[in-house]
Amino acid sequence: MQLRPHKRKRSVVINVTSLLDVMFNLLLFFMVTTTFLSTPAIKLELPKAKHAEVVEQRPLVVYVDRDGTVYLNDEPVNVSLLSAALEGKLTEADDRSVILKADSRVSHGIVVGVMDAIKGAGATRLVISTEPAQ
Repeated sequence: MQLRPHKRKRSVVINVTSLLDVMFNLLLFFMVTTTFLSTPAIKLELPKAKHAEVVEQRPLVVYVDRDGTVYLNDEPVNVSLLSAALEGKLTEADDRSVILKADSRVSHGIVVGVMDAIKGAGATRLVISTEPAQ
């Protein structure tokens, strides 16, 4: 015979709603305050120049790596199709300018061909990127 009343076991419930709110707010805070660097995956050794100007990065950048491969904003493109690819992007740009970043070991003829394709696309300003000389 059982004289004591039967006690029910209580299940323990932990409310994590406020913890999730705090974690979500911290995540948003760190995402907003973090600065993202725009570094291309293309490794270039730019030529050096003593009298170079600093120009802010523009959205249209054409890269030429040491093998002569041409990239438009990190996407490989054929030199013959570069002019057509640039025409569509130049109409969206405000100042119709393009930055050219060519490796210092690439052939001069390839760079001139790329410059001609950029001019043929209707670019009004062409900036050739260099590194400052020591």
